[in-house]
Amino acid sequence: MKNMVYIQSGGPTSVINTSLYGAIKEARRHPDEIGNIYGSVHGVEGLIDDELIDINQEDDEQIELLLQTPGSILGTTRRKLPKDIHDPVYSQIMSNITKHNIGYVFVNGGNDTMDTCYKLSLIAKELGVDVKVIGVPKTIDNDLACTDHSLGFPSAAKYVMNTINALAKDAQCFKVGKIHIIEIMGRNAGWLTAAADLLPEDTRPHLFYLPENNFDMAQFIEDVRNVYREHGYGIIAISEGINIQRDNANARVDGFGHAQLGGAATYLCDLVEQRLGLPTRSVEFSLLQRACPVFTSKVDQEEAIKTGELAVQKALEGNTGVMITFRRVSSNPYQIEYSLADLSNIANAEARVPAHFQKDKTRMSDDFRNYLRPLVQGEINLKYKDGLAQVAKFKYVRVR
Repeated sequence: MKNMVYIQSGGPTSVINTSLYGAIKEARRHPDEIGNIYGSVHGVEGLIDDELIDINQEDDEQIELLLQTPGSILGTTRRKLPKDIHDPVYSQIMSNITKHNIGYVFVNGGNDTMDTCYKLSLIAKELGVDVKVIGVPKTIDNDLACTDHSLGFPSAAKYVMNTINALAKDAQCFKVGKIHIIEIMGRNAGWLTAAADLLPEDTRPHLFYLPENNFDMAQFIEDVRNVYREHGYGIIAISEGINIQRDNANARVDGFGHAQLGGAATYLCDLVEQRLGLPTRSVEFSLLQRACPVFTSKVDQEEAIKTGELAVQKALEGNTGVMITFRRVSSNPYQIEYSLADLSNIANAEARVPAHFQKDKTRMSDDFRNYLRPLVQGEINLKYKDGLAQVAKFKYVRVR
């Protein structure tokens, strides 16, 4: 009998702990094949530093609360493993895997994390270590390759939609309106920004700017001028990663070499005020897009549970070096099939918004709306105490 370890990595989502929930539940259905259920503290760093927790020691009530707990309860990291799998750090990881009799490794994350997952599967294969490594998809950016969508994106999209819907009604109240520039997460892919297109005509942003398209500053200023002339206010949705010329020399970078983004809306608001003399307000959704459980999509939650369960099942069947993926069978009625894709095709790859999903800078296409609409369906019933949505609290009993 082998033990399993679960790893959470990269930026959290509102359903990353839900995938963990599904994996825990499924693992407990196989007591003859899976012994202990471990969590790696702060992603792969827990396997490097031999910092694991025993999830079997956690109370059932707290396991159930994983379904509405944002963040990564096991802790996360953006550490990038060396390209050379013969680096000493891999020996350290495999030593700890052997020490704790781990036969199943589940890595929950996005495209950078799938690079880690892929490397772990390669070194295990090269050393002949009997350990199955499975990727569990996650990213609110929705830019994972080989899958219809990524877990966490539907809920983040739902947050974007509902928040802009409310913000737009607020913006419409004033006799002298403002240009509101809303900055939404998305480094190289504009999926989340595009999500606001599902809003009704009266609250939909007037303009959309995605990283997939070239950004022309002069045209942007003219577009904003025209919007204000027509409506007396403006709602502009931009992705944080749009290509505007500004000084990022002092921007911090993460372990994967990505510059920490943010501030694009403020920068553009300053330019609008300088060049057009219009009042502005910058709004940066920032971490709230992934940390707010209130708008969790029921579809997202159900698929996250199922994906965690399937990851365990596929590992027990002997699969390794793969990630669970979704294939769209139908949008109306919504139906997907679960499958597996080789990690070599996913690690560090990006799925960007395709051209046929975009109509112009004011609208997305019907194809996009048909794609997104079923993903944001359904609500979850949060458990509250004294007005506060409850979150899981683990004991974090360390494995010796």
